[in-house]
Amino acid sequence: MGQKIIRFSDLTGKHAESDADLVRVVVLRHPDLTDGPVEIDALAGELGGVRELALDLVTIELHHPDRAEPQTVVMEAATFDRLASAAPMAEVLRDARPAARTAVPEAAPATVRGAAPAAVRERVDYASLEHAGRPHQGRTTEAEKQVVQEHLEEINERLAAEGVRTIDPANVEHVTQYRLDTLARETGVMFG
Repeated sequence: MGQKIIRFSDLTGKHAESDADLVRVVVLRHPDLTDGPVEIDALAGELGGVRELALDLVTIELHHPDRAEPQTVVMEAATFDRLASAAPMAEVLRDARPAARTAVPEAAPATVRGAAPAAVRERVDYASLEHAGRPHQGRTTEAEKQVVQEHLEEINERLAAEGVRTIDPANVEHVTQYRLDTLARETGVMFG
């Protein structure tokens, strides 16, 4: 006698025809999370507009001379950009001196007042061959896109060895994210 496992979306309760229809969603930060990240399943179609709804966020540290620990603040990039009145923020950032290498908060809340975060990690350079193509929360930079375009086969081998999803030139989201239009056309993939 066999068994059949029925999978469904945790968001809507809709039945998934196959495991390939489900997307694993890891919720890293949410006001209702109390015990760290959690996983839920959702149908790919339910997440179609997620990228368009994503916010461009900036994380800054305020190092006050009278405080032992920095204050971490997360805000929308447009709000941060409006703070620059002498020149556009892009110019201010381009001309700024490099900061001493600091750790980035693992799960920075919207605003941390007072104490420094308990868990920290080094900033990952997704434009490096070692990390390019890995799923991440930030925007995909031009440098990362170029590395993926030039080393797709090598990156996919690394991702597969790590047990991470590979970059598929037949997947419209991957083609858009990494600008793989030429490769998709060369392999005969057409998007409507």
